[in-house]
Amino acid sequence: MGIAASDLRQHVIRPTLLYLQRPSSTAETLLLGAAACQSALGAALDGDQGRGLYRISDERHQALWDQHLARDPELASLVRGLASQHAFLGAPHLELTVNLRYATAIAWMLVESSILVMPPADDLFGMAMIWREVFQPEGSPRDFIDAWQRHVGGLCRVA
Repeated sequence: MGIAASDLRQHVIRPTLLYLQRPSSTAETLLLGAAACQSALGAALDGDQGRGLYRISDERHQALWDQHLARDPELASLVRGLASQHAFLGAPHLELTVNLRYATAIAWMLVESSILVMPPADDLFGMAMIWREVFQPEGSPRDFIDAWQRHVGGLCRVA
């Protein structure tokens, strides 16, 4: 059993986006759907496809730091501020599994670094297309929509 969708949105996703100075109901919806699809809202936090709520691989995590965050020291500092002070130095990728706010920040940075046009917050099919582009290129929009309906429920329209 994972985290309740409303709790994940209210206590992890929204505060993380506010902390990053990126408040957005669209971002909240996308990240909630990605967590539903990738890990069943935290029911499975580690696997072959990556770590944590969003199943981010060590390689993608490292590449994000090297190719995106390293170019913006202020943003990098904000994101690093969410990581555990000492544990991050010894095992930075483990933060994706054990630190929900850090994992959420990294997931949003992956979306942001992809420079995609975001759909309206209630466009579930549009969110599914972004999820596929950023998190699961071999996935289908139906996977996202099914996971949303199974783990999150209403709130969005399906195009």
